[in-house]
Amino acid sequence: MKKKDSAVRWGLALFLTVGAILLFYDTLFGRRVLPSFGGQLLKALQPVLIGAVLAYLLAPVIDFIENLFFPEQMKKAHAEGRMTSRSARAVSLVVTWAIIGLLCYLLGHVLIPQLYRSVVQLVSSVEGYYNTISGWVEHLLESNPTVEVWVADQMDKFYESATEWLKNQVFTRTQMLMIAVSGGVLSTLVFLKNLLVGMIVSVYFMATKERCAAHARKLAYSLFSEEAVYWVFRGSAKVDRIFSGFVRGKLLDSLIIGVLCFIGCSLLDMPYTPLVSVFVGVTNVIPFFGPFLGAIPSFLLILLVNPIQSLYFLLFVLALQQLDGNVIGPKILGESTGLSSLWVIIAILVGGSFFGVAGMFFGVPVCACLYSLVAFLVDRRLAEKDLPVETEHYTAPLPEQETEPEKPEKTSENL
Repeated sequence: MKKKDSAVRWGLALFLTVGAILLFYDTLFGRRVLPSFGGQLLKALQPVLIGAVLAYLLAPVIDFIENLFFPEQMKKAHAEGRMTSRSARAVSLVVTWAIIGLLCYLLGHVLIPQLYRSVVQLVSSVEGYYNTISGWVEHLLESNPTVEVWVADQMDKFYESATEWLKNQVFTRTQMLMIAVSGGVLSTLVFLKNLLVGMIVSVYFMATKERCAAHARKLAYSLFSEEAVYWVFRGSAKVDRIFSGFVRGKLLDSLIIGVLCFIGCSLLDMPYTPLVSVFVGVTNVIPFFGPFLGAIPSFLLILLVNPIQSLYFLLFVLALQQLDGNVIGPKILGESTGLSSLWVIIAILVGGSFFGVAGMFFGVPVCACLYSLVAFLVDRRLAEKDLPVETEHYTAPLPEQETEPEKPEKTSENL
């Protein structure tokens, strides 16, 4: 019987090894069946993933409403062995989505019309901005004849290249543009459909979030030993603290900065106030580089209308970012990541190079999780060697090596 079990285990191991080799070869050099299947699976599960993200972001709101308005019902449910009170959870869900609906209504009723008017004003003023820039260029060329000759030469080359491009490629590019626009409209409709389904799925996730967590714990206990389960739960709690603190905190921080920018620009009577506020608020989501990405185009936009007001706007944004960096951000985010500025910059650059804007945002919490894991493993390894884990013990310079004594020269006496 033991020989039979051993043969079965060896056969299963051999089968899995051969399958892994074939799968690896197909992924790298074959028809890439696994990546295609994975992409199709993610596409099919996109509404579920959106619902899970929405439920994760809104879970603290649900807990806050239940603890604030239904403390007795929650205590009674826990005393009876139930995870939650159904009536309290139902009311909390309704209140949460009512708040979200109110915010969407205010966004659509107040901000979007003003944003639309700002965009229309910007489009109608393009010709005036062109004339302004053209006047600046003409004045520059009149006072610098050498630059004028160089610009004229470059304009001739540009005219020849533009003519050739219009003759040979404009028709093909127009067809590609029409295909891209139609595909973009279709993808937008698909995303809206997935978002609607995701909102419905999020309701189920939030209504049964305790049971979902219980199923996850049950699965962990079935797969790992008790000691491993402890470390799995501890690591999961650490990851949750980092992601929840950073993602939720950064979204709230950016919303506050956008509102403050809208109020301040309205008081200063800045042009394109809604458009500028959206720029500043949305780009503030990106750590470190976000304020610059939003302030620079907004500054240039106001500069074309009123150079004096653009300077006022620049000073206002600098003051706003100081307020965010020293007061609002630390109050909301705290030490959610525990990363230094250097690691934040590295995380943004690496994440942005691989995944674009989303990578710039999520690269910071991912890097914080990896940094925390490496720090834990290093500290544990040092503790096993009975070495101090505090970094301050390793800041002292290395001891100088003692010089070796000079060897006596070989003579006939010591040979």
